[in-house]
Amino acid sequence: MDTTNRTENAQATLWNGPAGAAWVAARDVVDGALRPFQDLLVDEVAATSGHRVLDVGCGTAATTVAIARRLGDSGHCTGVDISEPMIAGARARAEQAGVTVEFLCADAQSHPFAPESFDTVVSRFGVMFFAQPEAAFANLRGSAAAGAALRCVVWRGPDENPFMTTPERTAAALLPDLRLPDPSAPGRFALADRDRVTSILTGSGWTDVDLRPIDVECSMPEADLNWYISRMGVVGNAVRDVDEPTRDRVVSAVRAALEHFVHGDRVRYPTACWLIGARAA
Repeated sequence: MDTTNRTENAQATLWNGPAGAAWVAARDVVDGALRPFQDLLVDEVAATSGHRVLDVGCGTAATTVAIARRLGDSGHCTGVDISEPMIAGARARAEQAGVTVEFLCADAQSHPFAPESFDTVVSRFGVMFFAQPEAAFANLRGSAAAGAALRCVVWRGPDENPFMTTPERTAAALLPDLRLPDPSAPGRFALADRDRVTSILTGSGWTDVDLRPIDVECSMPEADLNWYISRMGVVGNAVRDVDEPTRDRVVSAVRAALEHFVHGDRVRYPTACWLIGARAA
């Protein structure tokens, strides 16, 4: 059985189905919470000499559009994502912002990018889902000019990100069929291990690999928390098809488990990430 192909198909199905639609609907809440990472990547791009930027797993393009604004007429930004709903949202966002960005609905692991067409490759939580990460980063390396910079933000381990893992552990007691994700599989925590990331990047043609720990407090309006629980992530996917009483019980239990993150009208929670840096040899 070709498990790699099955994984790739599963990712395409996930992000082109209800999960992708949920991310589009949650655009303002999610992008607001992750704004510190967007600002970090914009500053990283500005600190390089590169003006041809590829944003991998661009989603609805908050980071892509912010980079395009920062670079102005001197820049050329491209966003790539496997999700058609997200790319549609990305195009709408760029048009609304009045910036010119090229978008590709494609799998960055295998898409035939023009060789040496980018001098900066960035990603905000978009590179952890590859079925074959070394092949994916080799493909990205082929798209990068000599000396190009790689800058990616990825999550560190599940134990360091309790706001992300508490909901699914809480929901598991109420949803017997809920399968908790394997942290080592393609997904949120697939690039949490520093040594594995270094091995993947050096094996795929990148050099000067550096992983810098980034610890940031994120936040969202408290009024959006129940909506977020019921639509996003592992729990959001799990309760999408259950009956309403079960969904209400799960959301209520998860909301109670997250109570210590609530401070007045804001939900504030710590996050632990890597800023991955590398250079195209």
